[in-house]
Amino acid sequence: MPHRLADADNPPMTSAFLSGLLAGYGIALPVGAVAVHLVALTARTSWLVGVSAALGVATVDGLYALLAVLGGNAIAGPIRAASGVLPVIAGLVLIGLAARTVRTAITQHRKQIETGDERTGPLRAYATLVGLTALNPATIVYFAALVAGGPRTGTGAEQAVFVVAATAASASWQLLVATGGSVLGRVLTGARGRLWTAVVSGAVIFALGVDLLVR
Repeated sequence: MPHRLADADNPPMTSAFLSGLLAGYGIALPVGAVAVHLVALTARTSWLVGVSAALGVATVDGLYALLAVLGGNAIAGPIRAASGVLPVIAGLVLIGLAARTVRTAITQHRKQIETGDERTGPLRAYATLVGLTALNPATIVYFAALVAGGPRTGTGAEQAVFVVAATAASASWQLLVATGGSVLGRVLTGARGRLWTAVVSGAVIFALGVDLLVR
């Protein structure tokens, strides 16, 4: 596991920091439904909304990292059990999100609203991405693996450094993704461009949701 990548030449705190970075980027870098939604949401709304959503993702990743260092084998079983039913729940949530995304975009387009999804503010975006990330099967499985064999033997300070580094790594990548969505939003300044951004992202999220259900 990431914590075991350290060797004798690295001080314990440095090892914990590097392990945390590896764990954070390891879960953040793969592109899935969460990243697709984050890009499209930021493109349709604003950079501030995107940043709030990105921090929602990082919050959950940080909490799962905390569980990985504190939970131990006591929670490994329940997490593995939850990972079996979560794909169904997550698939249904993604399909619902895709439908809402497309419906909202079409409604706004008909009303000639060119300022994005005005009902999606920073707080709502944060809460939505917290929920999506918490239900993301890939996130659950990844951190279940950390719980089963991850960094639980270090001191309290080392564990804290691991969690902070993992959260920071996730946040830095999600903020980069949100910034990319903001740039896309500036390019697609017209109502038609934002409509098609929403439709395409909705189609991708729908496909990912269906894939979770049929596995």
